[in-house]
Amino acid sequence: MTISQLFKTAPVSTLLLASFIGLYISQVLTGVDANNPTTEQLLHWGANALPLTMVNEPWRLISSGFLHIGLMHLLFNGFAMYFFGQVAEPMFGSVKFLALFLLAVIGGNLLNNQMTWLGILDGTGQPGLSAGASGGIMGIGAALLIAALFKISVNGMVLNLKSLVLVMGINLVYGFAVPGIDNAGHIGGAITGLLIALGFAIAYRQRLIAIRSYTSSSAPYHTEYIDYQADTNAEKAIDINNDSNAAENSIYNNTEARNPVNSYNNIDINAQFDSRYATTDFDDNANAPAEIIQNTSIKNNESTAATIKKPASVWQLLPWLIMVLIAISFTGWWLMIHNQILQVLAVQ
Repeated sequence: MTISQLFKTAPVSTLLLASFIGLYISQVLTGVDANNPTTEQLLHWGANALPLTMVNEPWRLISSGFLHIGLMHLLFNGFAMYFFGQVAEPMFGSVKFLALFLLAVIGGNLLNNQMTWLGILDGTGQPGLSAGASGGIMGIGAALLIAALFKISVNGMVLNLKSLVLVMGINLVYGFAVPGIDNAGHIGGAITGLLIALGFAIAYRQRLIAIRSYTSSSAPYHTEYIDYQADTNAEKAIDINNDSNAAENSIYNNTEARNPVNSYNNIDINAQFDSRYATTDFDDNANAPAEIIQNTSIKNNESTAATIKKPASVWQLLPWLIMVLIAISFTGWWLMIHNQILQVLAVQ
């Protein structure tokens, strides 16, 4: 996929990649070592550091998610964003995708700082710093795992659960095997992504149930208008010399075609719906209901559409509600660690 194609499919993912690369180039151009930046340089460019982030510079919880320590770190996270973003962003919608990424970055950094602070209190740890988009990317990957478990498709393709588990597993194993990797950041980001994705998945499932219920109940009212005179003339044109069984079979087929109700009842409505609606992303509120209503001849179409859209709209608020609650809980989490640090400093 070219850059222009990626931008059309996933504009936020493209802009995030551009920001990662642009920030790295800016660092190098100002004299930062391309592979081994110093602690002072990383702090200058916004790395997450407990004494600063949890006292009076909480903005580092986000800025550190765009900063990378060395070229290999950038390439690894850049590839993961490219791989996950082109699937996750069309599925969740660009605005929700960006919110998911940022909250996962914050969640990963908060868990990292929490573990660091606990280590300082019991004498087994010391202040350090962290940087990278890994927490946000793990959050996106975890969200895609939930989507795969709920068998949600994108552009007609169902996500491969085994591939996603493999990629996520490699990240976690690599983190525990290589010293200096922010495992807490990975885990915190993944947990945040899981919680947010559950809201998306539940909303999707409830919309699916509501529209299935409508489709099943409206099936008996499906009607078609047939030109019976044209059919009758066609039957008279049958060659009387044909085998009688063939003629009877032909007439049976024509009769079946004229009886749309019987033919319609032989169709698995839910299966037909699944194949068409499963390609609708989480962020789409009205495409599926509108399509079904247009293809079904019943009275009071407007009231029926409103009945379906109402529960769909209510459930569509669930992901936003979960993200707001997570943001509030993160604020409280930061304040808790912040106050603990101030109390310890006051005693000293």
